[in-house]
Amino acid sequence: MRFYTLAAALVAATPVLAETWDMPTPYGDSTFHTQNIVKFAEDLKDATGGGIEITVHSAGSLFPHAEIKNAVRSRQVPLGEFFLSTLSNEDAAFGIDSQPFLATSYDEAWKLWQAQKPVITELLAKQDLMPLFAVAWPAQGLYTEKEIKSVADLNGLRFRAYNAALEEFAALAGAAPVQVEAPDIPQAFTTGQIEAMITSPSTGANSKAWDFVSHYTPINAWVPKNIVVINKRVFDALDAETQTKLLEAAAAAEARGWEMSKAETEAQVQVLKDNGMVVYDPSPELLAGLQEIGAKMLENWKASASPEALAVLDAYNM
Repeated sequence: MRFYTLAAALVAATPVLAETWDMPTPYGDSTFHTQNIVKFAEDLKDATGGGIEITVHSAGSLFPHAEIKNAVRSRQVPLGEFFLSTLSNEDAAFGIDSQPFLATSYDEAWKLWQAQKPVITELLAKQDLMPLFAVAWPAQGLYTEKEIKSVADLNGLRFRAYNAALEEFAALAGAAPVQVEAPDIPQAFTTGQIEAMITSPSTGANSKAWDFVSHYTPINAWVPKNIVVINKRVFDALDAETQTKLLEAAAAAEARGWEMSKAETEAQVQVLKDNGMVVYDPSPELLAGLQEIGAKMLENWKASASPEALAVLDAYNM
């Protein structure tokens, strides 16, 4: 009888439906997005008393970046993170945060996300996916081997691209776009595959940009986001209390992630300086030329955008 009582007590102290979830992310452990997700996993484990334990697989180690969304959709993994605008070929609403000079500050980027989120939620629901949270990168800056005084100076450069918008941007600037994922940046520069890039101070510092370029200018072209999604069937299968705890952990991760991003901007620009990069303000001529490209891209975007995407832009401009 004593054995039964002890065994029953042990069972009662153990989560009945303890689960271990694998979560793929595209970026390395030193990236603040990954660090934020690790904290999200810890928060969820604590909130559920160990009922859900997330194993974070960083730097594309479980699935390549391009495969993460479909891995979640097909329930190979319950949740994952990816760069939101990589889905812009599915619908322009996914890529509006990568439209140059549309939202160039954190306040504008947050306003854009509030306009974007309801539409994104509906679009993802059609694929059995549900957004949990999104976190902005620092505003995108320009990395080159010399000072860029005008858009004409970009002509002919092999230019790193990571989504359709940046491919178009590079082409309009007279550069040659080349698709390169963040972990492959150092090799791409070393082998001459690319000569310039627009990316965040975070990615620049994490990839040790000073090893292959010498100049950085914060043109604040756009403030793109990573998004964390969960398979809707997986979420629906959770009991109501666990769903609430998951959403609370996600909301905390979103708020924390945006603050981390703000701190990251200042810290990583300083890292670039400390490692010998020339950090300079963009010239009025360069900004004017870039904004002209941005305006043309937005007109092109509107001409082919879905009604859902146009609704995002209208809500943002209200």
